[in-house]
Amino acid sequence: MKLRLILFSILISLSLALTAFAQAKKDSEKGFKKITDGKSFKGWKSAEENKETWTFKDGAFVAHGPRCHLFYVGDDKPFVNFELKLDVMTEPGSNGGIYFHTAYQPTGWPKAGFEVQVNQTHTDWKKTGSLYDVVNVKEQLMKDNEWYTYHIIVKDKHVTIKVNDKVAVEWDQPADRQAGKDFARMLDKGTFALQAHDPKSIVSYKNIRVKRLN
Repeated sequence: MKLRLILFSILISLSLALTAFAQAKKDSEKGFKKITDGKSFKGWKSAEENKETWTFKDGAFVAHGPRCHLFYVGDDKPFVNFELKLDVMTEPGSNGGIYFHTAYQPTGWPKAGFEVQVNQTHTDWKKTGSLYDVVNVKEQLMKDNEWYTYHIIVKDKHVTIKVNDKVAVEWDQPADRQAGKDFARMLDKGTFALQAHDPKSIVSYKNIRVKRLN
């Protein structure tokens, strides 16, 4: 009888813990809006170059081919302060990226906004978690062939980058910062974009959702 009571108590505790975890997860997604429908490219527009690079598979955008960027065009109002979440997976040796505060470009590397790096084992030493060429992460935080969650927060002049809830970068834009000659890398406003980097890289992006902040 005593053993049964102990087991019953353990089960109750486990059930309460799982319920609390589920509620916390639900609360963490409150206010987010999905900007992918899981079925098509609706709301997104690829650059004019190498459109065949992008395909859709198992609910995810898949980048596999020559350079091409996929821009979010589903909202006319630009994003200023926001939280962006998405799930990402790389195959070995792959490179990709997530842009914010950017603008549609028919060709080339996006000049507006910032890139958040996607790279576990590509030869580029700037790894996942990097605010590319602003605050670079050298350590490999994630593994290839496994899904992980990016959480990018922009509030006024502050950027937070989280990988699977672990903070990789905290950065404040200096008051005297100037836009670069080739790439602005200045906090302002704009949309989001996903990067297909090169023909050898295979990167999948899915479950993209965003929450505007005041």
